[in-house]
Amino acid sequence: MGSTPSKVSSVDTVSNDEKRDFVSSFSNLDISSGSSTAPVSDDGALSLSNLESWESYVAADPKLKLARTILCHSELRSTLISRPAGIADQHVFNTEVDFKTDPITNQKSSGRCWLFATTNVLRFSIMKKLNLKEFQCSQSYLFFYDKLNKSNYYLELSLEHADLPLDDRLVNHLCGDLISDGGQWDMVVNLLENYGVVPQAVYPESTHSSLSSPLNTLLKTKLREDALILRRLSSALRSASPSLSETEIKATLRAKKEDLMKEVYTIMSATLGVPPMPNESFVWEYYDKDDKPARWEGTAVEFYKSFTNKQYPPSECFSLINDPRNEYSKLYTVDKLGNVWGGRPVLYVNTEIDNLKNAIVKMIKAGQPVFFGCDVGQFSDSTAGIMDTALYEYESAFNIKLGLTKAERLQVNESSMTHAMVISAVHLDPTTGKPVRYKVENSWGPDRGEKGYFVMSDKWFDEFVYQVVVLKSLAPKDLVKVFESGEKVVLPPWDPMGSLA
Repeated sequence: MGSTPSKVSSVDTVSNDEKRDFVSSFSNLDISSGSSTAPVSDDGALSLSNLESWESYVAADPKLKLARTILCHSELRSTLISRPAGIADQHVFNTEVDFKTDPITNQKSSGRCWLFATTNVLRFSIMKKLNLKEFQCSQSYLFFYDKLNKSNYYLELSLEHADLPLDDRLVNHLCGDLISDGGQWDMVVNLLENYGVVPQAVYPESTHSSLSSPLNTLLKTKLREDALILRRLSSALRSASPSLSETEIKATLRAKKEDLMKEVYTIMSATLGVPPMPNESFVWEYYDKDDKPARWEGTAVEFYKSFTNKQYPPSECFSLINDPRNEYSKLYTVDKLGNVWGGRPVLYVNTEIDNLKNAIVKMIKAGQPVFFGCDVGQFSDSTAGIMDTALYEYESAFNIKLGLTKAERLQVNESSMTHAMVISAVHLDPTTGKPVRYKVENSWGPDRGEKGYFVMSDKWFDEFVYQVVVLKSLAPKDLVKVFESGEKVVLPPWDPMGSLA
């Protein structure tokens, strides 16, 4: 990995004129609204005078009194949902991919959205080639090998930084959510290229793939203990055996790590089931959509190579992101982020939001659904399946202004990439040709949204979409050049762009 530091973003650089304008805005505060340039409390503690002043302000406003009457007895979001937004966000799209996949998938009580989004994209070409009515790739198969590799990745990082104190920020960060269910596009490419993929019937769901928290809790406890064992062994070898070479020390440590990983594998194979080896032949028998029986035999890697869209192979796709904190037309990575040790790094090309939108339109017109990453919990209704910045009337109900920019949300941990889904259609304005709304295939089952599909407004896209995965041949040539340059800006491990969808 490179070591170029991230540049200070433009949002951190405020001109003197902007500072003066900001300060002057406080000189005209309306004292009747409960605000004043002189504090009521001199020492910063909340006083009864504060409370009396605020209560006087709210009690004098009929609209705020109405909000108090209603919101004490009803759930905040369902009460303040905007009817006009619900009407505007119709599930109608004039530009769609040419094939519909089924069934709507369900990740249940797990954080595997990125694997579901990936396999929902992969099955598109599989179903077309095999003339299938319904089909799912095994998300559990990829989940198993991802979790196993993340365990190994964490222990390797523990060896790499065994000389750092336990309270070092990096060590502390790494032993946080060390084997998250989440992931990123480059991480799933690592899995596909190394392990392939299998039909769900070959490696079906288990209790602990659909409900991952008990397994995660056990594995985290085990791996944190294993990391301490390796750290102590590293220290003992270096102090007690000065004649050992660094190569010999590493070999001893890795041999011990493999013993510990055997125990991790034991836990995982017992709770998730034994997956096919990637080079192990299996037989898959199925019905096509005409109810004709069929049969396929081969390995997981062969299945992946045989049925992956040859025109749009995953290995030829890369991530465009919109991160206004950082410079555009630059390649970014996040330090210490990955799953397969020595595998493909997580890479992002940062660019303007319109380039993400244009990439989606090109992909949809080419007949290819699109993997994307976003902050799904913001201004969204999972029951109705609507994502729209105008969805809730918070500002009107409370006389407040919510004015954070996208960059500021990232800076203050208000937002990050939390969820991955698939865009399979877009509605374009007939006059301008620009996107109005997007059709989103989620992985929360058919009872959410419109039979499992969500609608996303273009303004929501601006604010809460961070990533779009695009094929090199359909991406702007200058951005492909940035990706292929390999000249990376390295963000720290705790940067928001290191969050896993």
